Amino acid sequence: MKRLALSILFAGAVVQSAGAHDVKSPTAADKSPAFDITSATATTDGRLTTFIMEVAGTAGSVKPVPIGKLEGSKVEAYVWPTGLDPAVVGFDPESGILALAITAHPDFDDTPLFDENGDGDPANDGADWHSHWVVLVEDEACGAGLKVRDVSPGVDLLPATAPMLPIALDSPGMSPILDGGRAKITVPLDGAESVAFDAVTAELQVNVKGEVPLLCVTGVHDVASGDLSLPGRVTLRK
Repeated sequence: MKRLALSILFAGAVVQSAGAHDVKSPTAADKSPAFDITSATATTDGRLTTFIMEVAGTAGSVKPVPIGKLEGSKVEAYVWPTGLDPAVVGFDPESGILALAITAHPDFDDTPLFDENGDGDPANDGADWHSHWVVLVEDEACGAGLKVRDVSPGVDLLPATAPMLPIALDSPGMSPILDGGRAKITVPLDGAESVAFDAVTAELQVNVKGEVPLLCVTGVHDVASGDLSLPGRVTLRK
């Protein structure tokens, strides 16, 4: 698994391009098919924006092995880093790279407002695939050089639907669709046409001591662009 750097992305919040396009990615024999990205697209009708990732295998077929505790537990994720300023969804302005993620992690529940598994208990989820907005920043202490930004709830800005964890993570409750080789999520997002994006499949891990950095990107399965340059552009649906 590779390391990534976000420094090339901090030049601006929203990147415009006259030649809006998708992102294509070659397959590789040494990657897990469930995380081997073949393409990524994003479209908007001006109000709702849909992000799609295609993989070589079955999307969502591989989840972390439970360890029975929060500290040291792992997260698998399908992630769309974007050129949007984190303030768009309620985080501190210019605080990192705003990314939309579909995740699964059987050892903890970070969506206290929602009942993903439909059993009537909103506090025992996490193992099923669900969505988050996160803010990513660089940290050399993390295996892949990235982390979900550490924050102080009540001091740093967080969206109204954030679970109030000490990281820049929101749980807005949009339901992802993982069907065959496709991972798909639709979010309310105004003015998204021509916004830059990329697609990443990655593994994260909670700090084994429960300390900062709390949630590291420990490994990257695949990056659609190859270099996290955000070459994709959100296109307008006709």
